[in-house]
Parts: sequence; C-alpha cells; structure tokens
Amino acid sequence: MPLPQLTQARAPLTREVEVMNELGQRETIFIPAERDLTLYVDKRELVTLMTLGAHPEWLVLGYLLNQRLIASIDEIESVTVDWDVNAASVKTRHGIDHIEERTSRRVVTTGCGQGSVFGHLMDEIDNIRLPADAGLKQSELYAIVNAIRLKESTYKSAGSVHACALFCGEALQLFVEDVGRHNAVDTIAGWMSLQQAPTAPGEKIFYTTGRLTSEMVIKSAQMGVAVVVSRSGITQMGLDVAQRVGLCAIGRATNRHFLCYTHPQRLKLDAVPPASPVGRERAASSP
Repeated sequence: MPLPQLTQARAPLTREVEVMNELGQRETIFIPAERDLTLYVDKRELVTLMTLGAHPEWLVLGYLLNQRLIASIDEIESVTVDWDVNAASVKTRHGIDHIEERTSRRVVTTGCGQGSVFGHLMDEIDNIRLPADAGLKQSELYAIVNAIRLKESTYKSAGSVHACALFCGEALQLFVEDVGRHNAVDTIAGWMSLQQAPTAPGEKIFYTTGRLTSEMVIKSAQMGVAVVVSRSGITQMGLDVAQRVGLCAIGRATNRHFLCYTHPQRLKLDAVPPASPVGRERAASSP
C-alpha cells in the first residue's frame, strides 16, 4: 500500500513583537506563533487543533492514530493542509466506520492548547501489550536529559511551548515542539507511522517536558513505547495507567536527578552516584 500523499505546509514557528520591560524600555522579542487548524475527514469537520504548525501533516496522522479513528496510515489516501484557510483535509481510502458514534463523546484534557480526546480512548488500554524486555540504562537517561538541554529550540528563543522527543537508546530520532504536549506526541506518532524501517520493539524512549497525565501515558503505550521520561511529574491517573500497562514512567528528570514512579525493573542502574560523606557517616553511626 503506498504511503499517503502529504503536503508540506510548514508555517513560521515564532512571531516578532514589541514589548515593554520592567524599566519602561521598548524591546523586540519572539513569541510562539500559535494558530488554529480545523481537521476535516472526508469533508466532515472533526476537531480544531491549536498548534505551532511545524509539521501539521504528521500531527493530523498521529491524532487520527492515537484517537484510534484509524488502525494504520494505510487507510489514508491524502492529507492536505492549507494555512490560507487554516484547514487540514483528510481523504480516506474507504471511510471511517461509525465515525459519528465514535466521536460523539469528547473529554477535555489537562493538555495545554485546548487538548481533547474522544471518550473511548480509555476503553482500550487493557489491549495494549508492551515489549517485556524494553528498558533503559541510567547512563542513557542522563545522556537523553543532556541532549534535550543542549537542543536549540523554540522554547529557548520564545518560551511558552512544550517539547517531546523520540530516542532510540540515547540517539535522538525526532524532536518536536508545540503549544500542547499532546500535539507534540501526536506529531511524533504520525512521523513514526511513515517510517519504512521503524525502530525495533523495546528500543524507543519517549521524552516530554510536560507532566505525565493519563493521556500522555496512553498515547506513549499505543506507540509501543515502554519507557517515558518527563522533566515534570506525574498525575494519579497517569501513574495508575502506567502501572496497568507495564510502562516505566520517569519524572523530575533534570541533570542527574530523577524519580522512577512505575515498573523500575525496566531501569538499569549503571551510574549510581557514590554516597556523600554525610550519608556515609550517618550509615556508619546507625545501630
């Protein structure tokens, strides 16, 4: 089956504006260029996404996949994005069965940028099977955190965006920023679906600057990712879902600090720092 035909409708990620600082001085800065993108599937309006517009075609494919509206991109004939009218038009090969029923119940999420998912998403988590041998070395985790720290990004120049990244071990495969972390993960899912030679099961590590909510955990697991790393923390539902599907959730990952919330057996501690002198003294004095 041929890959879907895609436009390449990139949009500027930032906009230059004039502001006044605390000294009353005028200066020019950059801000993220958030824009709306209304998604149509076979001429039926589905949803409006708020996005930077870096990779809108990947975003659309990933959104449809992560919402379980399509099982694979083989069902898609084309994705056409037109920024003149802020619309993305998807043409399927055979239509989407019961699309009205499947999109009737919408849940507003905690995601930035007006995130929403369709209510049946939670119903399928018990069918997710993650690779049993998938894992991450502590040294690879430190390398991932450092790679993100050094990455030139829209956040560094303009702020106010979330970033997500896909790693194979400690090798960066794709880095995506958007106004909402849910858009960034959908964009990565769309990119992954187009790869002719996908990474082997168990090799993929997902990184996000945002918190690990249930939505982020479910989408990562649907992508076959068994280890997710976040600069932020985790919610109760995110933790419960991660436990349920067998996903290793790592949060508060900055510099050489992190917290492993779930399934620590997937994390190999090969770079444990030595105990501090104070810690050794306390251990020696303990009864």
